[in-house]
Amino acid sequence: VMDFINQGGTDYLTKPFKINILLLMIQKIIEKKDLRKESFLLEKRLDKKYFYQGMIGKSPYMLDIFALIENISKYFTGVLITGETGTGKEMVARALHKLSPLKDKKLVICDCASIPEHLFESELFGYIKGAFTGADKDKNGLFDEAHGGIIFLDEIGEIPITTQAKLLRVLEYHQFRPLGSSKNKTVEVKFLSTTNRNLREAIKNGTFREDLFHRLNKVEIHIAPLRKRPEDIPPLIRYFLTHYSHKLSKKIKGVSRQAQKLLLQYQWPG
Repeated sequence: VMDFINQGGTDYLTKPFKINILLLMIQKIIEKKDLRKESFLLEKRLDKKYFYQGMIGKSPYMLDIFALIENISKYFTGVLITGETGTGKEMVARALHKLSPLKDKKLVICDCASIPEHLFESELFGYIKGAFTGADKDKNGLFDEAHGGIIFLDEIGEIPITTQAKLLRVLEYHQFRPLGSSKNKTVEVKFLSTTNRNLREAIKNGTFREDLFHRLNKVEIHIAPLRKRPEDIPPLIRYFLTHYSHKLSKKIKGVSRQAQKLLLQYQWPG
């Protein structure tokens, strides 16, 4: 039995068995196969009609976003993706990487929101042995990893103002200095950044450098929340129904009008 399950078996009968139970099991297998075929065909239709690099949208707004991604992916030097939490900023960043000439190079992600302030520089630039207590060996930073590829600064607005100056130096001179070192390292990277903050307000407040903002923001892509583009909700509903029907091997017929109305009226906060 274990060999059978390990080879992909999902159900079995022990002898002696009743014919009606066998027929019931066969029917279940046929239904599951038909459901998978139906899900595949629906996903294929959705791909052609609404999908773009893993994103779903049919609103004029999203179609313009898809066109912009397509146009700038071939030559971008600094792209800032803005929008509320949950709008799909990381998906846009991954699409730009996938479509870019650097698609075969690394996309190194720096989750700025999760790094404690005192660790930013060591995470980005690395350090040498003896740089601080506990630094018992050299450690490469994220810029070392991203050399030749793309560094993705997720939630750039969280980077401390003191580290921003050193980040600007990387953008201007393609150089950085690991903590504890007296020597600069040269790096060639493209920058992708996201933020859910209003960086223009942060500049006014003195918490974000204006020169860094302009360096990172050669092109800005703003992703609006779903409440601003309700036309994208129906295809998303169809996609997730298909996805979970397939995943759970259950034939979910659809969503009631009342449920769809509630989804369309929901504000979808970030």
